[in-house]
Amino acid sequence: MLSRRRWVLNHGLAGLALGLPAWAQAGPGQGSAAPRRKLVVILLRGAVDGLSVLAPWGDPAYAVARPSLALAKPGAEGGALRLDSLFGLHPALARLMPLWTQGSLSFVHASGSPDPTRSHFDAQDYLEAGTPGRKSTPDGWMNRLVAQLPGSAGPTRALNMGTTPPRILAGPAAVATLGLGPRALERKAIDQPALQAGLAKLYAADPSLARTFQNTTEGRSQMQRSLASDSEPAMAASAAAMTSPAPSAESADRGAASARSFAADARRLGQLVGRDPQTQLAFTSVGGWDTHVNQGAAQGQLANKLASLGEGLEALAQGLGESWRDTVVVVLSEFGRTVRENGTGGTDHGRGNVMWLLGGAVAGGQVLGEWPGLETSALVEGRDLAVSTDFRAVLAPVLQRHLGVSDAGLAQVFPNWAATVSGKPLALLRA
Repeated sequence: MLSRRRWVLNHGLAGLALGLPAWAQAGPGQGSAAPRRKLVVILLRGAVDGLSVLAPWGDPAYAVARPSLALAKPGAEGGALRLDSLFGLHPALARLMPLWTQGSLSFVHASGSPDPTRSHFDAQDYLEAGTPGRKSTPDGWMNRLVAQLPGSAGPTRALNMGTTPPRILAGPAAVATLGLGPRALERKAIDQPALQAGLAKLYAADPSLARTFQNTTEGRSQMQRSLASDSEPAMAASAAAMTSPAPSAESADRGAASARSFAADARRLGQLVGRDPQTQLAFTSVGGWDTHVNQGAAQGQLANKLASLGEGLEALAQGLGESWRDTVVVVLSEFGRTVRENGTGGTDHGRGNVMWLLGGAVAGGQVLGEWPGLETSALVEGRDLAVSTDFRAVLAPVLQRHLGVSDAGLAQVFPNWAATVSGKPLALLRA
């Protein structure tokens, strides 16, 4: 019975938390005088085509490998948006160009995991655990990160937005959970004082259960402090999420929101992260990127999803408000896609991809990383963009320089990996 109660508490209360925002105005004694720096991680489940997100239009092999999918050169109809003499942004992401111009958007191309798997599920597990090639890791790297952050931790220090507890936040540290769509703000039975008192008495004999229950109730109380003034606008902003079908947990998307749903909810996520001074980490995922068939180039399936994603990222930035200057947003995917298009107008599972970095703390306006090229001799197994930058080499300076994690702490977040293996640190952040 106790084991069953433990399962219900650890999983059921997390489910009940879905739908309430994890933000609050700071009350007396909360937070510190200096704003806490923040990290938002967005995982594009399904392996987005990084060669379309950030097209290497200046590489002669690009157009040859993709006769129908390659973006035209900058200046041509449907062409890539020029970033430099080699790379251009997909035109569906045009709303992000001001961030590039203002210096708060950068990319690291040919990045990813060193593990060669082409399985969505294994690749996502490795990326979220932070231990490529090792299945035995019991927790996620963002959960381990909570314990390595300087300062005191509260129940809303880490936030997940979604309908499924993600691998990346699995572990002992408390994680607040925010649901999707207009029902995200509905009150639950757990909010009733009488029920809270009864459950507190029930779990008082078990320290672990009592601590989990206390984190849940305190976190929810902290979340609700700003609901009175903002619940109606938030509900209206998220109503559009109901127009998209719920993703299947059996797919590579693993319960992730669609790009369209993300566009509806992203502003609220930004508000939640920005308004609670105790919240430092947030995670969400967006699905639908497994484009084996009819991918499209400047227009089509992928372009539509990218447009929604760009809309959501813009809304996230707006929702963060003044916290934008103290935030780094990292967008990544489990692996990339093949250089050559396939026979059904799509691309298949590949290797190297592109990581995005946004935020006021980012040293923007640059494409970083070593570009291996798209010549056949440079491709992995003759088909894939090589991974020249380990994804942990991108995250490490964010964790250390931005969030203040020590060398010893970084070794806990990414065990059995040394930042020195990737050579000179990437100049990702503002001085």
